[in-house]
Amino acid sequence: MEAKIKIRVATQNDAEALLSIYAYYIEHTAVTFEKEVPSVEEFAGRMADIQQMYPYLVAECEGHILGYAYAHRYHERAAYDWDAEMTVYIRHDQRQCGIGRQLYGQLEANLKEQGVVNCYALVAEPPQEDTYLSTDSLRFHECMGYRLAGRLQYCGYKFGHWYHMVTFEKVLGEHRQEMQPLRPFCETIKYSSISQVTFLAEPD
Repeated sequence: MEAKIKIRVATQNDAEALLSIYAYYIEHTAVTFEKEVPSVEEFAGRMADIQQMYPYLVAECEGHILGYAYAHRYHERAAYDWDAEMTVYIRHDQRQCGIGRQLYGQLEANLKEQGVVNCYALVAEPPQEDTYLSTDSLRFHECMGYRLAGRLQYCGYKFGHWYHMVTFEKVLGEHRQEMQPLRPFCETIKYSSISQVTFLAEPD
């Protein structure tokens, strides 16, 4: 089925819808190690903090939000200024339809325009696939051109199971001797490259 997916910048009005997507992963999966669903107010605050510097994007179809993606600072020390950590969540009934690829692709384009050089993703990995966690996220990042950079063994405990945490990395830009300061997302291309994209939805 062909679906027209619009990718746009998230607003505070989206907080409740985005939290409902995220809450599923908190309550039913080990994709996130968070165990308690935050309030809408707390989630909106997290969004606002991230949007001071980085892109926060949503994918919607006919007014319904299907997923979201954002980047945030990888580590606090100044030498990490040109690094960003990636996050994407897709509504659980819309997975395997290509939405994550579209969101990640747009997010990477925006980050590159800001001057980000390295992208990192922290992905939970099951020692063995179980009810709460598969290897889908690992395969997704490999398909998006990320490579394995490290693994913390049995570092997360949720639903009575221990899980690994894998770090993936992808280089977006050039590692120059003289680097320009990172520009806030709102001061770069802003909405100019956030546009409607069309792709064929794939069955689960």
